[in-house]
Amino acid sequence: MKRREFLQLCGGLFIAMQLPGRSYARLLEPILGENSLKEIKKLTINVGATTPFKVLHISDTHLTRVDARDNERKHTVAAKRSKAFPDAEKYFDAAIRYARENDLLLMHTGDLEDFVSEANIDFIREQLGVGDWYAAAGNHEYSQYVGEAKEDAAYKMQSYAKVQSAFPNDLTVASRVINGVNFVAIDDGYYNVTAEQHEAVKREMEKGLPVVLMCHVPLYTPQHCQTILKGNGGVAGYMTGAPLSITETYQQDPSRPASEQWRNRTVQQRAEQSTLDFIAWLKEQPQLKAILCGHCHDFFEERFSPTAMQYTVEAGYKGGAYEIEFV
Repeated sequence: MKRREFLQLCGGLFIAMQLPGRSYARLLEPILGENSLKEIKKLTINVGATTPFKVLHISDTHLTRVDARDNERKHTVAAKRSKAFPDAEKYFDAAIRYARENDLLLMHTGDLEDFVSEANIDFIREQLGVGDWYAAAGNHEYSQYVGEAKEDAAYKMQSYAKVQSAFPNDLTVASRVINGVNFVAIDDGYYNVTAEQHEAVKREMEKGLPVVLMCHVPLYTPQHCQTILKGNGGVAGYMTGAPLSITETYQQDPSRPASEQWRNRTVQQRAEQSTLDFIAWLKEQPQLKAILCGHCHDFFEERFSPTAMQYTVEAGYKGGAYEIEFV
């Protein structure tokens, strides 16, 4: 423990004698770490930066805010979903505080909100308006009521403008160069990458800079996919671009009517040809140095290509983060 931290702790303990127990606990939370991130994994990734720099990578916060502007159905969803993510805001605040105290750029790889609400959008706009942020979109970014309809391009457009207005960069494809490294963020929240996104990433590669790709859903890697399938009993792999021979094994309910077949994981996660083409092409790009993603809610690291590892960060609502130094 550093001397300053020791003195803070001693001062807090002295004040504790004058306060009720609950008030004291709240007072000492920042000192004792009750409101700190649960696990920060520290990495060094060699990408050829002109000057080394650090970022804090978080994902899957799943904010569930609602207020008087949101309808009754939104409130019902919030009451249910907030039980799954009781510490979401605590750990989100902790990540913001940690990034500011350590002068880190915050990178978020999707599902910052659990569903679209007026309260969530305003809170995101407020938080991302302060400090240095860069983000990729997740599948929940455009979810109206969570699992209530087929999520596709048409569904996304119902809330795209509202959601985009709260974020600092384009959520479909974005590029930000930091110390000679091109961070390219794409939206693969629905398990696919469009031909238009592919062309945009190609243009970024043509700049000749080392590239770090940011996306929400991990791109298919065999070990990670098998680990997920083993963990959930073969329900689904939850990865973008899994081979059709694998997605066809995901659990299905053929008894569902045709209008409900979209609920089957095989249908939801089946890769389109544009996605398979993108991944095959991406594996051959020597400028690709790393992939940062989330979605699966646990840490996992696996090689994606000869030049790039893929880093899946633990969910933010669980208190996970990567502190990454790019050199």
